Amino acid sequence: MANNVTSVPAAPSDAARAHFAAEFTFETDCWDVHDDLRNGADFVLLDVRGPALFAKGHVPGAINLPHGKIIRSKLKQWPEDTLFVTYCAGPHCNGAARGALRLAELGRPVKIMAGGVTGWLNEGFELATGEI
Repeated sequence: MANNVTSVPAAPSDAARAHFAAEFTFETDCWDVHDDLRNGADFVLLDVRGPALFAKGHVPGAINLPHGKIIRSKLKQWPEDTLFVTYCAGPHCNGAARGALRLAELGRPVKIMAGGVTGWLNEGFELATGEI
C-alpha cells in the first residue's frame, strides 16, 4: 500500500545526482557563510529585508539592500563578477529568492543563504543590530 512518501517513486540516481548537485550552484548554508565571513569572504552578503528588520537584527557583515531596491545603479560599486548571497527572515519568506531573481536579471552571480535569519539563529550564531 502506497503512502504519501512512496506514492511517487524517487528519481533515478542519475537524475537525483544532477538535481542535488545543481542545488549547490543556487544556494549555500548559514554555516558556510559564517565560516567564510570569519575567514575573508569573497562575496557580498545582502540582507534583502526592509531597514527596520535589518536594524533589529542581521547577520554581521551583511549589507541591507531590500529586494525591491536592487537596481543596476546600486550595484556599481562591485565588479560584475562579484558573487552576491541573499537572505531574508527564513524559510517561510521568499524575499531571498526575490532578491536573487533581481540580481540574476541584472546578470549578476547570486546564491541564496538557505534558512535566512532563522537558520542563522538555529546554528547558534549571533545577530548584529543597528543600521549599517
